[in-house]
Amino acid sequence: MRLIDEEHTKYPFYGVLRLTAWLQRNGHMVNLKRIRRLMRLMDIAAVYPKPKLSKPSKEHEIYPYLLKGVNITRPNQVWCTDITYIRTVHGFVYLVAVMDWFSRYVLSHEISNTMDNRFCINALNKALEISKPEIFNSDQGSQFTSNDFTSCLKNNKIAISMDGRGRFYDNIFIERLWRSVKYEKVYLNEYITVKDVVIGIADYFDYYNNQRLHQALGDKYPAELYFKKHN
Repeated sequence: MRLIDEEHTKYPFYGVLRLTAWLQRNGHMVNLKRIRRLMRLMDIAAVYPKPKLSKPSKEHEIYPYLLKGVNITRPNQVWCTDITYIRTVHGFVYLVAVMDWFSRYVLSHEISNTMDNRFCINALNKALEISKPEIFNSDQGSQFTSNDFTSCLKNNKIAISMDGRGRFYDNIFIERLWRSVKYEKVYLNEYITVKDVVIGIADYFDYYNNQRLHQALGDKYPAELYFKKHN
């Protein structure tokens, strides 16, 4: 599962056949049935560059995507959120983050061992203690379409935007964030407990916001750009 996770993050278009062939070429005598079972257990599939963790709910309202053709020119114009998983020795935990699109600054994050919406709402509330965006973008997962989550946005007069089904490029900046988190932190460590993950991810986001240079930002730190423009 660790190898599947790493290879799928690197090559999101790999499905059961390619992952099985790749594992076999690297000395792992596995068959299609086993890899299909493990991919189902991890809830990943080809094309998507992340596990399909945020599943839609038929009972929840879906909002249109508002960012097509929009020029992002300032902090707090657009925030985005998403969920990914992090493996531990004993299983998986889930990570949600809220990020400012313009500066790539991670405003908040939360870790949970369940997929209910509470940890997503907690992350949103923590971010709103810093500021608030004009537009908030997410996928159509039930955590983000739930009445509790969308009511929080509406009460703060924030426009709600949601990706089209299966269109991960609609939220590409946070997809890139997950790749950075995994390659620069998660894959370099072995986490035993949830506490280990909490400490490790907090340490990484502190580095990401305040010490990691971004070429796309003119070799600036996200915090430098976010707070300079914000103030």
